[in-house]
Amino acid sequence: MKSKITGGETTLLFTKIILNKYEAKYYKCKETGFIQTEEPFWLGEAYSSVITKLDIGLASRNVYLADRVSKLLVKKFKYEGLFLDYAGGYGLFTRLMRDKGFNFYNTDKYCPNLFAEHFSLADLPAETSFELVTAFEVLEHLPDPVEEIKSILKFSDNLLFTTEIQPDKIADFKDWAYLSLETGQHISFYTTSSLAYIAQHLGYNFYSDGKFLHLFSKRQFSHDILMPVRDNFLLRKAKKFVKNAEQKIYGKTKSLLSTDWQYIKDKLNG
Repeated sequence: MKSKITGGETTLLFTKIILNKYEAKYYKCKETGFIQTEEPFWLGEAYSSVITKLDIGLASRNVYLADRVSKLLVKKFKYEGLFLDYAGGYGLFTRLMRDKGFNFYNTDKYCPNLFAEHFSLADLPAETSFELVTAFEVLEHLPDPVEEIKSILKFSDNLLFTTEIQPDKIADFKDWAYLSLETGQHISFYTTSSLAYIAQHLGYNFYSDGKFLHLFSKRQFSHDILMPVRDNFLLRKAKKFVKNAEQKIYGKTKSLLSTDWQYIKDKLNG
């Protein structure tokens, strides 16, 4: 099987059971380390529900990204400009960013825009260009990554996106939760080398935090552009004081996100 990134040779790594019924082969690009499934014949069934039962972190992820992205836009981009959230689901991120004062619009072929109605790509003039496009948790879904990324970049010279970078050890990859075997929608898995290859192939600069947040841009930035912005010492102290005071008054709770995710995963596996 040819690599979806380079068109070059791949090696067969292993097979996995997807949707608890289909045996799927996983191949690794010899040049970039990119890993892809065989042609994903199961996608029609996998997308019977657009938002999977295991994506219970959708809300907290969008809240986190809204905070992090807003700081990045103010520091490095024309933050009064137009922005587009590509494959933005129900429009939650767009709504959060508009609430923060950023002129975001949403587009998604498969989901109704529930949270940001009237602020969709379709509400704008044809061929509107944007200061930056976001695409969060999208690239791992793409059967043909390079062509789809080319389509996204028609909207802007700046693409900010998330996708988890592969574990260093292939043994860890075999048990990697990001495979999402129970839901079957994740079919493309990247290394920083494979993302850098795509960027260079398309004529863009590539920046990454080395974990999950990445940027393709025609502009040149310092390579720490995607590192989290740390608050100054006094602000950190003030936040810690407020947090400790609230915990004394209201008690301290622990998120149920990870335990809920495991519970649902076990249910899906019978």
